[in-house]
Amino acid sequence: MSKSNKPKNWREEVHEIIYEADTPAGKLFDVILLIVILISILLVMLESVESIETKYATFLNFSEWVITILFSIEYILRIITVKKPRTYILSFYGIIDLLSTIPKYLSLFILGTHSLVALRALRLLRVFRILKLTRFIGESANFGIALKRSRAKIAVFLSFVIVLCIILGTVMYLVESNQESGFSSIPRSVYWAIVTLTTVGYGDIAPITALGQFIASLIMILGYGIIAVPTGIVTSEMTKTQEKLIPHNTQTCSNCNEAYHQDNAEFCHKCGHKIGNE
Repeated sequence: MSKSNKPKNWREEVHEIIYEADTPAGKLFDVILLIVILISILLVMLESVESIETKYATFLNFSEWVITILFSIEYILRIITVKKPRTYILSFYGIIDLLSTIPKYLSLFILGTHSLVALRALRLLRVFRILKLTRFIGESANFGIALKRSRAKIAVFLSFVIVLCIILGTVMYLVESNQESGFSSIPRSVYWAIVTLTTVGYGDIAPITALGQFIASLIMILGYGIIAVPTGIVTSEMTKTQEKLIPHNTQTCSNCNEAYHQDNAEFCHKCGHKIGNE
């Protein structure tokens, strides 16, 4: 029997189901997992309603324990089906899976931590695997490269904005300090300048003099232009680094836990370990 036709052991079978969404079993597992996550989040939301919690406390608590145990089993299976458990444990999804599991256990010892079970909502990020959005992983990589290459320009721009807010805040303090308009100090005036320049506009502080209102109007208009600058910088870099998208699938290497390999790839692009049907 050739190596390619070698029967899979139970670890390989389980790994294919819980780590990959390209197979019917893997896709079914992820769909069921997402449904359970949604049910868990719904239970936590219902428990926050006092009338429902009082009437169905036992049922809600029992249901959440069942879900927590299921997630615990899944987490353990994810660890034991990879050759380097540390890689999964310290990965993004590994940390999310752990954070979504431990709050219920912590609630036994620390009061007030039970509501953290809502962190399970983060596990919904796995929906990208099911919807095949991982085929656009090349674009996300391009975006990351563009952000990295733009960091110097963005840093300079943000420094300019900070200095501008300090200047504008100081000016507004000088104009409005003798009025009862809320500009009681320069730091508070700078806070107003930031809120106004970003077009948030809480309205807790507002100029009442004609000059102050005129300056505020200029800052508001300036804010629309400033917001567009970082977008233009990143977009420009993305255009420069645009690359042809490479089709990817959801195959995950059982050796290093690397995912998003090219379609029809037989070996992991990171460690060289054979993937798929071993």
